[in-house]
Amino acid sequence: MDSRWLLIFADALLILHTMLVVFVILGLVATFAGYFCQWRWVRNFWFRLSHLIVIGVVVLQSWLGVLCPLTTWEMALRAKAGEAGYEGSFIQHWLQSILYYSAPDWVFILAYTVFGALVLASWFVVRPER
Repeated sequence: MDSRWLLIFADALLILHTMLVVFVILGLVATFAGYFCQWRWVRNFWFRLSHLIVIGVVVLQSWLGVLCPLTTWEMALRAKAGEAGYEGSFIQHWLQSILYYSAPDWVFILAYTVFGALVLASWFVVRPER
């Protein structure tokens, strides 16, 4: 396959990964904002379930020390196209690239776990409806 297409697919994975991160972060913010603003859509069962599943997968991967498959796939495509990949997790790489922030793995594991606990707690504070 032409390296140009490999890079296009790698960039598409990067965009998908970014969208999932934004979904997880803004999903929690929207859930609590929606509680106070009485937005009914934040109680949608399928929205809330997908939100919980995505952060649950992130937390489980961090506990197991496994990189996200999207990160692994993106880096493999970039390597096959002859472009340098990056080391570590998607979040670690972009935080360091954007914010010049670096931390040990346990900091990210703790952050994912706390965030996952907040998402789980939101199920009891802002109960989803079917």
